[in-house]
Amino acid sequence: MQSLRDMWTKEGPGIAKNAPKKNGLALFVETFAREWWEMVKLNILFILASLLVVTIPAAIAAMARISVTFVEDRNTYLVRDFAEGFVEYFLRATIWGLAFALAIGLGIYAIATYAAAAQDNLVLALPLTIALFATVFILVIACHLVVLMVMRDMPAHQLLRLAAVASFIRPLPALAALLFVAALWLAHVAFYPVSVFMPATLNFSLGMFAVAFGVHRAAVMVLGLSPAAPVPREPHAYDATHI
Repeated sequence: MQSLRDMWTKEGPGIAKNAPKKNGLALFVETFAREWWEMVKLNILFILASLLVVTIPAAIAAMARISVTFVEDRNTYLVRDFAEGFVEYFLRATIWGLAFALAIGLGIYAIATYAAAAQDNLVLALPLTIALFATVFILVIACHLVVLMVMRDMPAHQLLRLAAVASFIRPLPALAALLFVAALWLAHVAFYPVSVFMPATLNFSLGMFAVAFGVHRAAVMVLGLSPAAPVPREPHAYDATHI
């Protein structure tokens, strides 16, 4: 029983103090290699927390909170931190989740409508392009917003403003993260049934880690530029410049 409890509650591995700093893809791979088992357990927690469907936004926020600790190489007590994040962000995450689901749904509907109409009228290719870019940008804002939400406590209007600013100044890493998430699910479909266990083991947690890794630097930048931003929940000496 003790070993089973330790598997879920002990701290994750860290980075040696004297180890040279890595950046970019090398840092992503190194972090994944160090935290992969924690990500498997996080994936299971997310699935269990999402069974009621309406709890999906809160589960995403809790998973984002853990993913940020992976990126920042801070101590993680998986079950405790996930449960605390789930409760803390439940209301806010649910409201934001509904708002973004509506916005993205409308964007997808507009894309599908204009795409069908553009086959007969090329003039409609312009609004189709606008709808496509707007929908993608909303997705990028959503990625920045969920990470900013778990990094700082701030009013909703400030959170949305900072997420939009971060999306403008560094959109490419978020886009790369979204493409990585899409590739994970395409691999699941392409290699099915060999890949049948991918969603149950890594797809959700690894996808969220990719998003947190991609947008973290922009989040740190906009928080540093915002004089009204509150202090971090848990002070640490992490330097985000190497991402």
